[in-house]
Amino acid sequence: MDEVGRRTIATITRRLMPLLGLMYLIAYIDRQNVSYAKLQMVGDLGLSETAYGLGASLFFIGYFLFEVPSNVILERVGARLWFARIMATWGAVTILLGFTQNATMFYVLRFLLGAAEAGFFPGVLYALTLWFPQDYRGRMVGWFMIASAIANAIGAAVGGALLDLDGLMGLRGWQWVFLATGGPAIILAVVVLAVLPDRPERARWLDAEGKAWLHGVLEAERAGAHVVDHANPFRVLLDRRVILLALLFVAFPLSAYGLSYWLPTVVKGFGVSNTTNGLLNVIPWVCVALALWWNPRHAARGHEQTWHIVVPALLGAGCLILSVLVPGNALKFAFLCLAAAGIFAGQPVFWTLPATFLKGATAAAGIAAINSVGNLGGFVAQNVVPWIKDATGSNLTPMLFLAACLTLGAAMVFVVQAALRRGRAVPARAAPVTGTRAGTA
Repeated sequence: MDEVGRRTIATITRRLMPLLGLMYLIAYIDRQNVSYAKLQMVGDLGLSETAYGLGASLFFIGYFLFEVPSNVILERVGARLWFARIMATWGAVTILLGFTQNATMFYVLRFLLGAAEAGFFPGVLYALTLWFPQDYRGRMVGWFMIASAIANAIGAAVGGALLDLDGLMGLRGWQWVFLATGGPAIILAVVVLAVLPDRPERARWLDAEGKAWLHGVLEAERAGAHVVDHANPFRVLLDRRVILLALLFVAFPLSAYGLSYWLPTVVKGFGVSNTTNGLLNVIPWVCVALALWWNPRHAARGHEQTWHIVVPALLGAGCLILSVLVPGNALKFAFLCLAAAGIFAGQPVFWTLPATFLKGATAAAGIAAINSVGNLGGFVAQNVVPWIKDATGSNLTPMLFLAACLTLGAAMVFVVQAALRRGRAVPARAAPVTGTRAGTA
């Protein structure tokens, strides 16, 4: 890469990634705060573990239903306006969760939270295809996802401390969890409106030379690949490669949410206070952050994708099982930390795959479809995991279920890569103007 390229990538990274990371950090805290509120909320609202799991998981139904439409709208109106709308609405719903009166209200608000946030994560993934060449996307997704690890660490520490504010100003600790984590999203929505450019050509901080370099590189990459751009972007939902990627991705949110939603409960069994529980839960997410930094960089250096998805997934599956089988709380916790790292490490590399055959509004819809279907794994995890535990009374059986799903996902990577290779081997055919636009860009 020449000096112009290095300077351009450095400028974009410095200007864009901290803001996107902060947005994801707040989004993830607002998504995960319910796992800490649960420790008091279940008793106050008279919820069973299964009823709580259903309410928490309704987030993913709203997320699933609105994900693709949200991302298509984002591609049309621009990231700045749409990200600000997403953040303002999810912040408002989070604050309302602090005033939940009964199970029905909890169910409705969790569904609305999923609908409000839908489109943010895939929207960022789509936006990164407009700002970074292929060789940099895995690393940028890794940096972006590190925000989720930091969010879990902060949420763990802050969530436990907020629970210990129980009684302050007449509010329960779980209410403080929602009130204190919803406000920052609304504040940041104003910041996004002020400083986030929709695309490179509108970035005032990127000089003309840098814009020309980036445009040339991205166009050259598209010209070297058989990419698909449908006139109706929703047609991408029928693309076999998108369907396979979506089914594969289910394994990662399923295992991640199965772990992260129940990790505080596992640590609570160690007999520690709420604050200590939160501080201990920082450690797994530090491990995740390190894995998200190292694995995409190593994959980019070697120009290798498959094994950088498969190996971490298999490591995560094995450690989930070992976390139950080994004796002693310290060893159990250590394997949970390694499991968390394995579950997340391959995901930035996974997200480089859709952009190899999709572009434009079709890419926005395809990425959203993969993410929305995949995140149904969170719905499955929050209902099936507690059901398995209630039905069997075993701590091992739920972990075996999560490990089996993660192993199946690892095996599907080979199927997906074979489908992608076949797609690249067959030249894209031109379609009627009223149908699809397929071909090189």
